[in-house]
Amino acid sequence: MLPSYEPRKAQLDLLSLIIQGFNEDALVMAEAGTGVGKSFAYLLPAVHFALLNKEKVIISTATITLQQQLFEKDIPLVESSLSEAAPNTKIKSVIMKGRSNYLCLRRLDDSIKEPPLFDFDFNEFKQITKWSQTTKTGAKTELSFMPSDSVWSSVCSESDLCLGNHCLWIEQCFIVKLRREASNAHIIVVNHHLLFADLAARFQGAGYENAVVLPPFNRLIIDEAHTIENAATSFFSSEFSKTGIYKQLGRLYHKRRANQHGLLLKLCALLPSALEPLDDLIDAINKIRKSIDELDDNALQLCGSEWIFRLSPAIDESFLEKSFFPLLKSTRRDILNFTNIIRDIIENLDDEKSADPVVWEIKTIIKRLEGAAQICDDFIKYKKLENDVLWMEKIRGSKDSSSKNPWVVFTKTPLNLAPLLKDSVFVPNKTVVCVSATLAINNNFSYWANQCGIANAEKRLILSDCFPSPFPYSTNVLLVSPSDAPLPDEYGYQNFVNTAVKQLLTVAQGSALVLFTSYQSLNSAYDSVKTELTNAGIRCLKQGDDDRMRLLQTFLSDESSCLFATDSFWEGIDAPGETLKLVIICRFPFRTPGDPVFEARRELIEKQGKKSFLELSLPQAIIKFKQGFGRLMRKSSDSGIVAVLDGRIFKKSYGQLFLQSLPETKTSFSELNNIIKDIENFLY
Repeated sequence: MLPSYEPRKAQLDLLSLIIQGFNEDALVMAEAGTGVGKSFAYLLPAVHFALLNKEKVIISTATITLQQQLFEKDIPLVESSLSEAAPNTKIKSVIMKGRSNYLCLRRLDDSIKEPPLFDFDFNEFKQITKWSQTTKTGAKTELSFMPSDSVWSSVCSESDLCLGNHCLWIEQCFIVKLRREASNAHIIVVNHHLLFADLAARFQGAGYENAVVLPPFNRLIIDEAHTIENAATSFFSSEFSKTGIYKQLGRLYHKRRANQHGLLLKLCALLPSALEPLDDLIDAINKIRKSIDELDDNALQLCGSEWIFRLSPAIDESFLEKSFFPLLKSTRRDILNFTNIIRDIIENLDDEKSADPVVWEIKTIIKRLEGAAQICDDFIKYKKLENDVLWMEKIRGSKDSSSKNPWVVFTKTPLNLAPLLKDSVFVPNKTVVCVSATLAINNNFSYWANQCGIANAEKRLILSDCFPSPFPYSTNVLLVSPSDAPLPDEYGYQNFVNTAVKQLLTVAQGSALVLFTSYQSLNSAYDSVKTELTNAGIRCLKQGDDDRMRLLQTFLSDESSCLFATDSFWEGIDAPGETLKLVIICRFPFRTPGDPVFEARRELIEKQGKKSFLELSLPQAIIKFKQGFGRLMRKSSDSGIVAVLDGRIFKKSYGQLFLQSLPETKTSFSELNNIIKDIENFLY
């Protein structure tokens, strides 16, 4: 089927391992280097198994981009190759994204009748309304433009605002149509966000035999599996903020000029006029607004210049008891007083009025508000919640946001995800295949297996192996690191980075990705080199100056450009060919102090008598380092340089672990001036 195909031993070995995983109901961990061709190595067994056994196979990816590639290119190719051997073979495959990627016709209709309160682009809204009359899927990706968050969030589908069978639009509903298709599919392609929305709901009581977000399944392939811990965290966490509370209250009641709007007016219309409770409800809403404002102001002060504040045994509680805890209690009390009034009203409605869609939607909003009240209570009782991390983060509104002032998000996150992942992912499913380019450290899966819970899946067959990249790293890649680089905490380190970055980018003439672990270091280097490089014809791009996707497209379209970036650009970036000849890793990607969940997990390891650096910090950094290194070679003909500017690579014993995690390459470990000469010889 592919004229350019060449057999790759690593791909066939990976295919064999996955076949064994399906046939023996096993759990599989596989590290497949760039170029192994892991997509076809898992698609062929998955499709065959689904067809032969009439079972569904869920394939989950970290990004919507990879979802689209699997669904639009790879699965059709597998289907056409199978039809050569077995005519009339028909694979039924479906792509499913998170609900917020789809239009909700009821919410669109509501917005037509009553436009939202906040910043709203009516031209965009008109285009979406026109598109809604012709679209078959309702998927946002079908739109010819990218709608602003403020517009799309007012018309997209949201799980806890869905009226289900009570909705008047259910026959036309895009989500219902999609789920109907999925129920008859062999292969369902999802992303981790949607997968964990489903698994979290099942784990929390929805069960494994029924359709929830996805149809029932017990065969699962997780691609880019190194990201599942982050994906799972959001679904096993709970949070609220002032802006979120305001949004819910605004749906219930708001005034625009002299006119009153909201669901409470419709609720009151269902009641006898003698029982008109609107004034009392408005008073109760105003009390919530006042208490949440005061709580948010206090929390902003606690977050201070660090932007984050975690409740931990080490903090001084005396200043919290003066204002913070009382404000949490008053916010909780005011929310519950209001929701109790609403519940009393709803419980006294007759059956016909109780079935009104307005009542159903109000119930979902009340549930959200009560969830916020529960988090307030959790914060107050944080000492008793030893298995959770309770923390606050200051958030600044985006350019597209209705609020320009910062606010605080209150979050409760599980301290240890491994038991939750074990019980929700690995125990209930017969086959789970986890594959990524970065799961192992020196061919050892222990760290990842313990973090994600697979190591504790007792009485299960667990298969694992590493499949090296077939790419010619030993001839096509030069790994360099200056021996005169200071340690990151030594005086002069940032100046050295600025100098080295300028010289490296100059000799490579751009075509470079410069990776940092902090914005402070990024900005310093960028400001130091931009003018001189620009004058030399090298375009300098910086993360934060534009939307991530637009920034990446600009970089990919200009071979003389260099992109200065941090965290999110260490992985998931594809820049094959002359677009990328140089990757500069300025510093080992150890997690920076201040991440509240990381700090809590580090403290727990120390409390257990273990060394958190060896158990947590170092393995995490090595896996991310491998991701950064992997940006350079995206196809076998690629070549270039990876430069590491962190002096710890030679001066700390663990530096060798970073080097040992990489494939064999050419190397140059010398003073910076000598390295520049070696790069010139390699490139030219």
